Amino acid sequence: MQTHQFEAIIVGAGGAGLMAALYASKGGAQVAVISKLYPTRSHTGAAQGGIGAALGNLDEDKPIWHAYDTVKGGDWLTDQNAAKVLAETAVDAVIELEHMGLPFDRTPEGKISQRRFGGHTSNFGEKPVRRACHAADRTGHMILQTLYQQCIKNNVNFYDEFHVIDLIRSANGAVAGVVAIELGTGEIHIFHAKATLFATGGWGRIFSVTSNAHSLTGDGTALVYRRGIPLQDMEFFQIHPTGIYKLGILITEGVRGEGGVLINGNGERFMERYAPKIKDLASRDVVSRAIHQEIKEGRGIKGRDYVYLDVTPNTVNRYFAEAGETRRITAEDVENKLPDILDFCRVYLGVDPVKEPMPIQPTAHYAMGGIPTNVDAEVVTDENWTVLPGLYAAGEVACVSVHGANRLGTNSLVDLVVFGRRGGMKIAEYVKHADYAPLPANPSAEIEAELTRIRNSSGKTRPGELRAAMQKVMMEDVGIVRNAAGMNTALDTLRELRDRHQTDLLIDDRGQKFNTDLLEAWELGCMLDLAEITTISALNRTESRGGHSREDFPNRDDENWLVHTLVNRPAGMGIAPKGDMHPEINVKKQVDRSLEKDDPRFAPKVRTY
Repeated sequence: MQTHQFEAIIVGAGGAGLMAALYASKGGAQVAVISKLYPTRSHTGAAQGGIGAALGNLDEDKPIWHAYDTVKGGDWLTDQNAAKVLAETAVDAVIELEHMGLPFDRTPEGKISQRRFGGHTSNFGEKPVRRACHAADRTGHMILQTLYQQCIKNNVNFYDEFHVIDLIRSANGAVAGVVAIELGTGEIHIFHAKATLFATGGWGRIFSVTSNAHSLTGDGTALVYRRGIPLQDMEFFQIHPTGIYKLGILITEGVRGEGGVLINGNGERFMERYAPKIKDLASRDVVSRAIHQEIKEGRGIKGRDYVYLDVTPNTVNRYFAEAGETRRITAEDVENKLPDILDFCRVYLGVDPVKEPMPIQPTAHYAMGGIPTNVDAEVVTDENWTVLPGLYAAGEVACVSVHGANRLGTNSLVDLVVFGRRGGMKIAEYVKHADYAPLPANPSAEIEAELTRIRNSSGKTRPGELRAAMQKVMMEDVGIVRNAAGMNTALDTLRELRDRHQTDLLIDDRGQKFNTDLLEAWELGCMLDLAEITTISALNRTESRGGHSREDFPNRDDENWLVHTLVNRPAGMGIAPKGDMHPEINVKKQVDRSLEKDDPRFAPKVRTY
């Protein structure tokens, strides 16, 4: 076993982790980034359509309008102080990325080009606005490459293909670092740190149809939860409206931003019924529910469970003309602005989007909940915003809560650069005066025992069987539309699956080197934890809001539910998932409504598009 000591440890090498590492290093901290993947394989690279910032290069725009759209898009569960920070800092963050070398698309005048995106409007919801800054449909990929280069330039240390499997807390509860396993050798490593930031992304793999990579299993979220930190707003998981049919691979909202329209089995542009003002560019939860409703009422394509997304120039230009717009697109425009989407559809579907519509269905995409933090990425542990010194989180793994009950498109990339940067700056300040918390006598003992249990398991059930059953019940009963009966069924199933994970598991590889069989079985335990917390939180919230839509409680209830959900693991449970844990739920944390105090337009109202 090796022990390493750094002032700051960053777990995860996506956009949030790299931005935090860059700014912590620039601030003078000795930094190491630990990632179970090679950094440029991180999931930020899958983000396609753009990063939102009120630059106003093509339409008049203001940060306050961006903040309003973020609060409205989050169905008023968004903490308004966080929305203000996000919108105001986004402009500088995008310009900084440009100065770092990110190759944004350009207007004829040489400015950063911008496109429309769902839920983004001018003048407090008046009309759609072009706010999404883009690099074709590879914006996340470009951000990831740019930040990785900057980290290398600034002497950030990287431990690639090291899988973090536990958070170390000293006897007095202080955060002391992490435990990781080196994939290539199977050796356990201890990373001792003054400050630890988690940027491990989401957990879309708890659902059967998802845009998320196989690596997005919620490890960081689960292991922090197992070490006594609550999770916030876990009931809110975004189902993106447009994934490739059956595969779930994302079709960017940028397609609709360029004029693409959703068409049902009757040939109708059906979003006119659900969002008459901005139609296909309504917020994601609204569009996903509309697709669900069209399919439920028998208007899927050929009566099946998908609809079309049509970006063929003839169709788009016809609707532009009907709307009185002078803008037109050509096949060349589609090829230049959406190259990856065209490749995905041609390769995986045998469909050419320039000539024919794309079959799409909603796909599990993004976690609005996660590890609770303040606007400086410091982890907070209760409804009083009590900071746990030395622990930070940023990106999708964190719940600031800037996305509230539903994230707007482009705000994930804004989130990771804005709050990743703020976290890195805060870490640089913190480590200058902080001491290293003492390590426990054997910091890896508990997690090593759990890995040994999994490696030597001799039951009859393979992890893949349990994973498929979990994903199926989550998609069916805790997906776009929910009710108590379905979620109780899901909860029973999840607890039975976790029991089998503990008592009847079987893996084939009992070796040390690159034992993906072992680690996938361990990751499954993390996902079962998060699936249960998601379901319990959703059962407890007896209203519909944003991405949480209940048939048995169809209305939003601001009187009782303008609060955040905090879920704690019962004390003394240890890190191995066991039986019925009866997580503790706290709904005392109030939503920040600071913008509303100065501007009544930020007060909750019926959300229409």
